[in-house]
Amino acid sequence: MTGRSTPWPGDLADDTEQAGADGVPGPDETLRERLERAVDAVDAPDVVFAVSRSGCRTLICGGTAPPPPVPRGDLRYEIGSASKTFTGLLLAQLIQRGLLSGGEPAAACLDPGRRTGADPVTLAHLITHTAGLPALPADFYLRALPAWRTNPYGRYPAEAVTDAFLRRRPRQRPGTRWYYSNFGVAVLGHAIAAATGTAWEELLGAHVLRPLGLTGTALRAEDPKTDAVGHGKDGRTPTPAFDAGGFQAAGALRATPHDLLTFLEAHLDPAASPLPGALRAVRTPVLRRGLGHRHVHTVTWFRHPTNGGPMYFHSGATLGQQAFLGFRPDTGTALVGLCTRRFRARDSFVPTAYALLAGE
Repeated sequence: MTGRSTPWPGDLADDTEQAGADGVPGPDETLRERLERAVDAVDAPDVVFAVSRSGCRTLICGGTAPPPPVPRGDLRYEIGSASKTFTGLLLAQLIQRGLLSGGEPAAACLDPGRRTGADPVTLAHLITHTAGLPALPADFYLRALPAWRTNPYGRYPAEAVTDAFLRRRPRQRPGTRWYYSNFGVAVLGHAIAAATGTAWEELLGAHVLRPLGLTGTALRAEDPKTDAVGHGKDGRTPTPAFDAGGFQAAGALRATPHDLLTFLEAHLDPAASPLPGALRAVRTPVLRRGLGHRHVHTVTWFRHPTNGGPMYFHSGATLGQQAFLGFRPDTGTALVGLCTRRFRARDSFVPTAYALLAGE
């Protein structure tokens, strides 16, 4: 990865990429046909693919199960790790407002009397997966084992997450290695809350959800009539609603397809949103990794090249549902994919969604 001396990664100015053409096109039958084929390609009880292209939305639903009483397009779906894109935007907005800098040592936020070393883990390290933390705390598996097939994260509360972080000694200097970590982003949520004196859920609502008008987004299941039901690997066995435990910032969100499109549309046109600076910040590349530094990441998004320009995406999964969020500034396209079956080997969902966004 590339090294940076500033506490907050990335230049907040991003003037090189613009959203797609102005104007609202009519219905795109070719797009509709592609979405219908994508729905058919995913073997799950409920499947939704939704696209916004230059502001015109197309949503196709299907699945192997009978249609639920509430239309699939109106249900709220668990998005798992795609929740991290909301957490990253929240951090960027708090920095834009001067409430945080991103360079705060996380341990000092969680334990103000604690002494930090010369190279502390900062909030910026946590959101960019460069804090040197593993995917999950070492004792997570022992705690989670009794509920491994139902709700393992629910057995690991917030106090366990922060205690595990404060006890851990990083194996490498923060900022030197990228390693995807649910643990790290979960710690970030608690550190932000401690630093601001406000619960993470309240911060997210005040600085992201309400400004963007995301009324169909929540942190927990509230109504069996409006929350999609997940299913196990067999595609038939219902799973309980996901309980993120102390990992809320890393994977607790659930949302309707239209709310997720609204969220992505704001990324396509930051200037027209209530959060222009933060949205530009989370589109800015901040690190490269892998052979030849070919893997590019922003604060919250994976960023891959296409023939026309970069595409940004993040997937997520719980024990019974999967999600894919992505957008392409060069074509003004946002894509949401959702399904209600647990990930399994050779699962077609993510490759299908990725191919749709990449235009393959």
